[in-house]
Amino acid sequence: MMILLLIVALVAAIFLFMQQPKFGKAPSGKRLERILQSPHYRDGQFQNLHHTQELKEGVGYFTVMKDFFFNKSKKSKPASVLPSLPHGKVDLKNIAPGENVLVWFGHSSYFMQLAGKRILVDPVFSGSASPVSFTTKAFAGSDVYTVADFPPIDYLFITHDHWDHLDYETIIKLKPTVKTIITGLGTAAHLEYWGFDTSIIHEKDWNETIHLEPGLTVNTTPARHFSGRGFKRNGSLWMSFVFTTPAGKIYIGGDSGFDTHFAEIGNQFGPFDLAILECGQYNEYWKYIHMMPEEVVQAAIDLKAKKFFPVHWSKFSLSLHDWDEPIRRVTSEARLKGMPVLTPMIGEAVYLNKEGTTNDWWSKVN
Repeated sequence: MMILLLIVALVAAIFLFMQQPKFGKAPSGKRLERILQSPHYRDGQFQNLHHTQELKEGVGYFTVMKDFFFNKSKKSKPASVLPSLPHGKVDLKNIAPGENVLVWFGHSSYFMQLAGKRILVDPVFSGSASPVSFTTKAFAGSDVYTVADFPPIDYLFITHDHWDHLDYETIIKLKPTVKTIITGLGTAAHLEYWGFDTSIIHEKDWNETIHLEPGLTVNTTPARHFSGRGFKRNGSLWMSFVFTTPAGKIYIGGDSGFDTHFAEIGNQFGPFDLAILECGQYNEYWKYIHMMPEEVVQAAIDLKAKKFFPVHWSKFSLSLHDWDEPIRRVTSEARLKGMPVLTPMIGEAVYLNKEGTTNDWWSKVN
């Protein structure tokens, strides 16, 4: 009886904890009706283009959790504070209107100014990528920027609703400054629940086109991943985007395992001036939903990218590998394949119309 009471108390505590606003809301009403009509929604959830297991054959969650807690690399986090820029932070509010600039904030958060428009992708500035703030902490030195550093945002892209891409605390602080949001089906249920005006949200399925204004177009494209902020998964759609501007064509890749969609997107929309691709938090155990570093380079080639920028590393430890293994492996493979790669420091301005930044700053971190 005592064990039963403890189990009931634990379940009740978890239920109450998950009623917090940061967990968001499941789609309902007209939003759910539209989701049910999607060709990518079957058997009660969104599906990838091809059959995709979250874990590879023969691997169970017990093995993954055991390795995560007991066999994680001793270098999964930097031993010292990540370096800051010698001349301080970029003044994001006062970048010259004619400059086309990218500034990365670690992991998958980055700011772009293109054709005079200010764009922000998957911003996470709460210091954690978890519903429990004392877990999955940002690396020391990776949170140099805060929401207060941003100018008004013309276009906010949210690739999917995982905690390391859609951060409640950050989004709430950004709310007064965001003019337009672009995301996948279902994700807007969270945003509406958090008080965003749905009239500013473009909530799309794969293979749709958004004409933002003359010269600015977004094509929504597939990724190979999953979604969810709680126990139920795949109730909203994970995305990548083709962003066409007078300043160039950018591929905004969310999280994705390797698949044929990269070549298909490259054939339909390429070449790209820049492809931004996830690199990190991979493992053979879950190789179908996160690319291995060598696959990242092949994805850039398949996309017909002139150069690529590897993100999804250097802020959170969500896998078993060394914190800098992703960038070491991907840059090594890029050299072998002759694929130009951008490797800026966190917070460094990359001027997209000029020669890219390719220093190996991570090698100087203890």
